Amino acid sequence: MGEQFDVIIVGAGTMGMAAGYYLAKKGVNTLLIDSHDPPHDKGSHTGDTRIIRFAYGEGREYVPLALRSKELWDKLQEETEMPLFLQTGVLGFGPKGTTFIEEAIASASEHNLPLEVLDANDINQRWAGITVPENYYGCFEPTSGVLFSANCIRAYREGALKHGATLVSHSPVTNIEIEDDTVTVHTAKETYIGKKLILSAGAWNGPLLSKLGIDVKLQPLRQTHGFFDADPELYNADTFPIYLTQTDTGTYYGFPRIDGSGMKAGRHDIGQELDETYNVVDYGKVEADEQDTRTFLDTFMPQASGKLMEGVTCLYTKTPDEHFIIDYHPEHMHVAIAGGFSGHGFKFASVIGEILSEMVTTGKSPYDLSLFSIKRPILK
Repeated sequence: MGEQFDVIIVGAGTMGMAAGYYLAKKGVNTLLIDSHDPPHDKGSHTGDTRIIRFAYGEGREYVPLALRSKELWDKLQEETEMPLFLQTGVLGFGPKGTTFIEEAIASASEHNLPLEVLDANDINQRWAGITVPENYYGCFEPTSGVLFSANCIRAYREGALKHGATLVSHSPVTNIEIEDDTVTVHTAKETYIGKKLILSAGAWNGPLLSKLGIDVKLQPLRQTHGFFDADPELYNADTFPIYLTQTDTGTYYGFPRIDGSGMKAGRHDIGQELDETYNVVDYGKVEADEQDTRTFLDTFMPQASGKLMEGVTCLYTKTPDEHFIIDYHPEHMHVAIAGGFSGHGFKFASVIGEILSEMVTTGKSPYDLSLFSIKRPILK
């Protein structure tokens, strides 16, 4: 039995590493445990870039969290002098009446956010690299852009360690025991004791929660995206935005060319369900990996549908309603749980890390987290 900690964090990827940073900065004796060595390519944060946006099509309840998240990313960038954010703007487009766009427009109106509503002609004239049909429309948020996700996790990792946190990598957790006022975490090599616990293990939350007597619907999915050779005059980040679209055939997203990369493009609404073995086969082993995305690009952005330069896999962990889980264990207030981020969580990592640090130190959060309750019926 080794050192005892104030807080143990199981899963030091996106949310866990952020929480570790804010706890360590408060002077809390914090242990972070991860199965790999973050940032890594085995979880949901795989890759170098993620989207941050504020006029939120998934629900206006997310807007205060997104705005606070951006404040925290800016502070982290200033403190570390690492490049964490690039402002490109984000364009959403789809057939008229698309729910995602309607909710983005409503959330911008409610929270007084800058947002331009565009018809098909506006979109086609403004960005020569996009061609949308007459029955499409969209919205453009100029203040949104790219988070350099690997840098974000590195910045939180360096900051957490600088402020005294302990990180144990390559140590899968085999069991967790919860007592009235302590938790015991077992790995294959060591056992650790803490006063509080944060469980933020991504796709591995489900099995660990089951061991804690909590069965919720969490579905790990294999997801993919590709980088395609694209015309630099049309698709460089200084002139072309990130895009999100709900078409008649699926939901897609993409990034402009950044530092010579290709067009990053992927499909959001489908993925291959994974069982408890978490066997994520390489990109290209599933026919739809490239074909779905290429068909989309051929239709809407043909000059970006060049040679596939690289294919990447990552993990989503979806809840049935695609809302997050941020809550306490139903029977143990010294155990906080974060998961089910359903492919749209990374942008919120800074504020969720802050929230988790407050949950285990003050016992409360300044935000209304009822949307993210682990007790909501749809999770059962």
